[in-house]
Amino acid sequence: SSTLVTAGVYLLIRFNMILNENLCLFLLLISSLTMFMAGLGANFEFDLKKIIALSTLSQLGLMMSILSMGNYKLAFFHLLTHALFKALLFMCAGAIIHNLKDTQDIRFMGNLMVHMPLTCICMNISNLALCGMPFLAGFYSKDLILEVVSMDFVNIFIFLLFFISTGLTVCYSFRLCYYTITGDFNFYSLHSLNDEGWIMLKSMLLMLMFVIFSGSMLMWLIFPTPVMICLPIELKMLALFVSIIGAWLGYEMAKFSVSWVSNSLKFYNYSFFFGFMWFMPNISTFSMNYMPLMLSYNLFKSFDQGWNEYFGGQGMYKSMKSNSMFMQFLQNNNMKIYLVLIILWVIMLFLISLI
Repeated sequence: SSTLVTAGVYLLIRFNMILNENLCLFLLLISSLTMFMAGLGANFEFDLKKIIALSTLSQLGLMMSILSMGNYKLAFFHLLTHALFKALLFMCAGAIIHNLKDTQDIRFMGNLMVHMPLTCICMNISNLALCGMPFLAGFYSKDLILEVVSMDFVNIFIFLLFFISTGLTVCYSFRLCYYTITGDFNFYSLHSLNDEGWIMLKSMLLMLMFVIFSGSMLMWLIFPTPVMICLPIELKMLALFVSIIGAWLGYEMAKFSVSWVSNSLKFYNYSFFFGFMWFMPNISTFSMNYMPLMLSYNLFKSFDQGWNEYFGGQGMYKSMKSNSMFMQFLQNNNMKIYLVLIILWVIMLFLISLI
């Protein structure tokens, strides 16, 4: 999360001076929509790794959108803090998946706080940092980004996308917490859940210190002077307000599968549409694969398994088999063959004598 995915963002931060105005506008629109789409998709996902991957995509959208507004320092600041807490989140998720016999579905988890307390504490804190909980690493970059957007001369659409995406981030993070850390334990009654992988725990607890303290440290290092932001109280509190609404919505969404009949199936089409990232599979996967697959299927049925087979290997094999069976039958020296041949010979003699 800290190197591979963000390499492109880092490259654009380094080359920020060559981005012209039109390109920046286009980039702003695309990255804001990416942020919104990934946040919405993560709310409908049940795979632990997919949720964290979509969360990374959402944060990349945030970095790119603030970069396209011209604040390359802020984008780099968020890239660093995001790398810290997301690395910790991935480590926690990996430890949980490994302990649950490689199960990634969050519906099988629940009440892990009892079985894996240290891992869950790390996961909770990194989740809160991702949400922008005050005074953790994510707060310093994310809150600053939102306040800069509030101050900037930007249209209402982008402004709403920013804040709704922030709310969605909190929403899927809290949904993840309710599914995994609290609630009912939904795994096998015989399990080997423990919190004693000390190699992982040492790294995770070290990362935890960074997640808690690095936000303010990086802010002192990156920005030479304190950033002055002058906003009315409504806009100042908007980020916190949106986060609280997101947390409440996350709680409501976590209740969707409390009963045996999942409530999300009541509006299956919406879940399917948002869970599959809008039209992404239709555009990229299904449309690309459908034509070649159907063409190859028709060729296979009509050519490989059709007349090619009849005139080729299978047909040749059948004719040779029937011929050889007839020849073998003739060479068996059966009595009935002699009798038939004698009758035929007599008939032939009779026909010759008639001529």
